[in-house]
Amino acid sequence: MAAATELASTVGRRRAHRLTGGRRSTHYRHLAPTVRRPLQPRATPASKLSVAEREQVLEVLGSERFIDTSPGAVVATLLDEGRYLASERTFYRVLAAAGGGEIRERRNQLTHPPYARPELLATAPNQVWSWDITKLRGPVKHSWFQLYSIIDIYSRATVGWMVADRESELLAKRLLADTIVKHDVAPGQLTVHADRGPSMRSQSVAQLLAGLGVDKTHNRPYTSSDNPYSEAQFRTLKYHPGYPSRFATLAEAEAWCQRFFDWYNNHHRHSGIEMLTPADVHQGLADRRFQCRHDVMLAAAQRHPHRFTQPPRRRALPDAVYINPPLTE
Repeated sequence: MAAATELASTVGRRRAHRLTGGRRSTHYRHLAPTVRRPLQPRATPASKLSVAEREQVLEVLGSERFIDTSPGAVVATLLDEGRYLASERTFYRVLAAAGGGEIRERRNQLTHPPYARPELLATAPNQVWSWDITKLRGPVKHSWFQLYSIIDIYSRATVGWMVADRESELLAKRLLADTIVKHDVAPGQLTVHADRGPSMRSQSVAQLLAGLGVDKTHNRPYTSSDNPYSEAQFRTLKYHPGYPSRFATLAEAEAWCQRFFDWYNNHHRHSGIEMLTPADVHQGLADRRFQCRHDVMLAAAQRHPHRFTQPPRRRALPDAVYINPPLTE
């Protein structure tokens, strides 16, 4: 009987051991209060700068000689002079401990003024033109021809272009003047937009436009999206199936561009103008084209009404075309 009792007790202890995951029960264990030892003061590292040394670092960094110099350049300059105060990282630590205001770009650098975001609106042809210059590969490596192109952002028509062997503000001035006269642009009617290239910002071009009563605007620096229409046209040109890898002569480049711009203005169906050609829009033929298309669709709907879930809708050009539409809050 005693053996059976001892066996049952042993089995019970093992079962409890399994149920508690092998942990001992703490029901009958009295925990003694924890005694916390007082924190010992941390020993000062031997490499730490003294107060006088830290003040010396701040004095050097704040001196007239080094006020606009980065800590790395200060350390290197002092080493060249046979002097060592501390490492570059320590210089930054000293600056941070001094308040953090000195951890900044210390170099004396030119600050550019904020450039206004160009916002241009066109509701008809010859209100806003965009122009740019792109390079065409010449006969040998590192030789180029320069293609000047002016595009109307409303109609997408190329209103003027020229191929030259160089980029020149005088050539740009001549092209702009000839194009403005050709399209009979009245003073106060037109705005010409361009990037910030030297020809675009030249004084002679600015004086020409001002004399003709034409406003001008420019991209912000390094912002190609401020001139999307010229960029898109040049991409269409250089991805055209017939675009050659190189042009042997200036005359060959001119002849190819002549064919391209004829196709672009008179045959290229542009998605931005409801698949009309730029010439249709620029010459005021858009309504006639839309009406003809609508009449054809209505006749097709009458012949096959089961193919049309709703009456055909007459297309129209967008009311306005923008370079950077106004921001809405």
